Amino acid sequence: MIFDVKKTAVIFKAFCDENRIRILQLLQDGEKCACMLLEEMNITQPTLSHHMKILCDSGIVKARKEGKWTHYSISQEGAKAAADCLKELTTVKCENKDTSCCEK
Repeated sequence: MIFDVKKTAVIFKAFCDENRIRILQLLQDGEKCACMLLEEMNITQPTLSHHMKILCDSGIVKARKEGKWTHYSISQEGAKAAADCLKELTTVKCENKDTSCCEK
């Protein structure tokens, strides 16, 4: 796997806001219309749009237009990519504990 630092930053930006975490929790029950998210979140439509753009740009959430409304759901592919990024980022690759950049 080639590690893309910019894409990883976009993915983790999606997780670093309480409102976006709450939106993800709401989407765990399945696809939701923007109007349902607005009711549950008690935020304005522009604020919801801002958060949904970040979530969709990360690939974690996907959007589907139906008439004037947009329906959102968690992307299984995006969720897997986020999990893979976290695993890649936190995997220790050097097991040699004697290696140090500082002189003793």
